[in-house]
Amino acid sequence: MPKVVSNSSPLIHLSKIGLLDILEELFDDIIIPEAVYDECVVEGGDRKDARNIEQAGWITTKTIEKENLHLKRAFLKDVDVGESEAIVLALQESADLILLDEYDARELARNHDLKITGVIGILLEAKSLGKLENAKNHLENLKESGFWIDDELYEKVSDQLDKME
Repeated sequence: MPKVVSNSSPLIHLSKIGLLDILEELFDDIIIPEAVYDECVVEGGDRKDARNIEQAGWITTKTIEKENLHLKRAFLKDVDVGESEAIVLALQESADLILLDEYDARELARNHDLKITGVIGILLEAKSLGKLENAKNHLENLKESGFWIDDELYEKVSDQLDKME
């Protein structure tokens, strides 16, 4: 299975719509940096999605190594701390894939030759592998849960999902 690092957005949004476990089905386990754990679980408090992330035994937290802290600091001028640590951790662990949704973070990861997907890519992959039914409903649930998706991209993804039905 591929080595996968995640930022908080994919974990939070998939948890909000009841699909956090699809990540385990696709990847077996996920590695997150401490800042992502803090964003998802500590700041999430008593919310159901935060508890789901905390209880997912297949999500492992790893520390950024000291020799990589300069890289984390350099990335902070372009992205937030969770995104910075996720990108550094993906580089540190030679990850096969990083889960990111935010544009600036994706651009930074691309500049460091990391392979990227996000919540939408995960839905499409799960649907294409037959691991997800009612994918269009999940896409709509994402929007309703606060996940921002451009109207044009929403229509494009919706059309792709229709073709997979």
